[in-house]
Amino acid sequence: MEIRPAHPADAEGIALVHVRAWQTAYAGIVPRAHLDTLDPVAAAEVWAERLSAAEPPRARVLVAVADSADRIVAFAGFRPAEPAPEHATESAPEDGEIHTIYVHPDHWGTGVGRALMEATTTALAAAGYRDGTLWVLAANTRARRFYESAGWRSDGATAEESTGGTVLPELRYRKPLTGTRTQT
Repeated sequence: MEIRPAHPADAEGIALVHVRAWQTAYAGIVPRAHLDTLDPVAAAEVWAERLSAAEPPRARVLVAVADSADRIVAFAGFRPAEPAPEHATESAPEDGEIHTIYVHPDHWGTGVGRALMEATTTALAAAGYRDGTLWVLAANTRARRFYESAGWRSDGATAEESTGGTVLPELRYRKPLTGTRTQT
């Protein structure tokens, strides 16, 4: 397995992972009708546009590829952290946020997610962030266990996400990062 920066040509593979992971991980959390409307082709168009645009400073998307065919089995993206909605000034410039991390369900439990999380955390630190944050649906116990096993902890911040006509509570997790911090 190789973990590398994403390229525009990766859009289709990322979209397939994104849709299949949502449909499996969020079953019973997000309305089934919404999950059934997710379309890898439409998602690929969105990802192609995102990956073709210039990345904001200190942001990146990484992919995990499984074989010599460059088949994407997982991806993660990070950027400067946004504050919790009810704490508009809470995030510091030293905070980086993992805004997306998904593994294709066929690869759950294989170590791909753990390796991608480690690579993403290392990239956050290399980008100069002091602390990492991420948001997780409160009802997504599998993801919460995964993050906690990687050293992430809920910091008490909450938000609500509206998806498929349902309001879903989210929790923010935080982790101190190791590595060199860039001075600005």
